[in-house]
Amino acid sequence: METVKFRTIQPDDNPALAKIVRDTLAEFGANHPGTVYYDDTTDHLYELFQQPHSIYFVAENMNGIVGGAGIFPSAGLDDDTVELVKMYLVPEARGKGIGRLLISRCLEFAKEEGFGKVYIETMPELAQALKLYEKVGFRYLDGPLGNTGHFGCGIWMIKDL
Repeated sequence: METVKFRTIQPDDNPALAKIVRDTLAEFGANHPGTVYYDDTTDHLYELFQQPHSIYFVAENMNGIVGGAGIFPSAGLDDDTVELVKMYLVPEARGKGIGRLLISRCLEFAKEEGFGKVYIETMPELAQALKLYEKVGFRYLDGPLGNTGHFGCGIWMIKDL
């Protein structure tokens, strides 16, 4: 595997990460209302992830930022549940184990913070990500949890830590 470094988000990362998020959603035809494509917070991820019990990991190689993923205590979730959010990789970084490593770091952080469950909202268009979520132990739910405002997401998953 190529050399990839993982670190926490910095203020200067905002533009590159917003571009990765939106480009990925557009690539898969998932850039519709009710998704992070239209969220103002997508342009301000560093600021968003300054909230307690949240973290955002950035993956970078010698060419720069190739993706990221975060843990966020989304509104309306049970006290023992946190959300895996904004997990996106550039095309050339997919299928190399980087996503699995990002998820692993996120799950580890959630566990260290005392959470017992991790929740995901996603879309059928992101089939490659769904396979990865299944492989790392997420199971499907019949409906959404909490109040994320992402009505464009039609797939919900959860994992016990």
